[in-house]
Amino acid sequence: MSLKGSFEEFTPDITVDEKKETYRFHCSGPGLYQCSVTGLVFHMEGEGDVDYRIVPWNRRLLAQHHKKPAGPLFDIKCFQQSVCQLHLPHCEIRSTGGCKFLKVAHVIDEGIEYITPHNITETHVIITITEFSGFGNVKDEDSTSDQIRALVLLFYRPPTDPDPESVLNVLLLPKNIVMRDVLRIRKELFGEERYIGTTPMCELLPKQKYTLSTSPDDDFVLVQPKKATFYEELDRNYFPSLQVIFKQIMKRITLFLIETNSSRNVWESEVFLTPTEVRNSPRQSSLSLPSTKRLMDIRTGFIDGISGPVLQSLLDKLFEKKVITEPERESADDMQKKRDTARFVIDTVRKKGEAASSEMIEFLCEIDPFLCKHLGLI
Repeated sequence: MSLKGSFEEFTPDITVDEKKETYRFHCSGPGLYQCSVTGLVFHMEGEGDVDYRIVPWNRRLLAQHHKKPAGPLFDIKCFQQSVCQLHLPHCEIRSTGGCKFLKVAHVIDEGIEYITPHNITETHVIITITEFSGFGNVKDEDSTSDQIRALVLLFYRPPTDPDPESVLNVLLLPKNIVMRDVLRIRKELFGEERYIGTTPMCELLPKQKYTLSTSPDDDFVLVQPKKATFYEELDRNYFPSLQVIFKQIMKRITLFLIETNSSRNVWESEVFLTPTEVRNSPRQSSLSLPSTKRLMDIRTGFIDGISGPVLQSLLDKLFEKKVITEPERESADDMQKKRDTARFVIDTVRKKGEAASSEMIEFLCEIDPFLCKHLGLI
């Protein structure tokens, strides 16, 4: 575990059963513990095992109470009953007053009851709980539309030889989605594609129309549709709001998300469409490439996708097996930001050559097989 503010951060055990993922937290004592995957915080009175998963909302039942989802719905169980408070991530901007509309839906067999929060921080809705089932943030249907913290996520489908055309899918989502859930469901629905890490954070206004502009903007780049409306309610289909279609192979492009009514630029990013090699059909497996090349190909995805606890475990392994030296380990530990540490680790190991790169891939696949599947390492 690593300390994050007043919380201890943990990475849960994950099991997959019939396309459903269940997370488990083994707690050994009282305290505040934050899940690195979901953002949930559990206030524990003592030791216990907490099992939790994301489940679908019953939108019809919510509508009967004039409510709408304001985040994922979590089914939570703790046999020892040792969770006394639950902190659910929200994406409201508290200074705008959006938090005043938040409540927590407690979904039980008999229906839904609504819990008034014990407290609302900048990032979480805090409730006291005495029983376990479904919990999720909700808002009034007629609540005032304020800007919320949001994400612009990019999924790239590279060209297939000999066709040079490729597609970049652009998703506009509230910030309190569970990224792992997005990656898993996108893969189930749409097959292989590459998540492109950028700086995704922005602030968007629900039900506002947004336009995507590109540079270069020429006949080889097509954006469709011309405008898209941002909806804050999650449906867990994770369909794209916008698409960029490239009619020729491109290495990079700059994207701008513009608020249509005001022409205000709310997000922009330079996007690198790498690695640049065209996929063969059928797709040539990257498993046959040299390990140094494989690390270079997944560099951006590794830096953006690896969690803090997994990165620390990887560092322990690399140091234990003498892939990195003691001064290199100390340099990594001195870095304040996770992205800087991840960038330092992958570049340091890659430059050591084939044997070191191969060991790093082996250790990473052992520690986080889900990330490695997403990166194409296994």
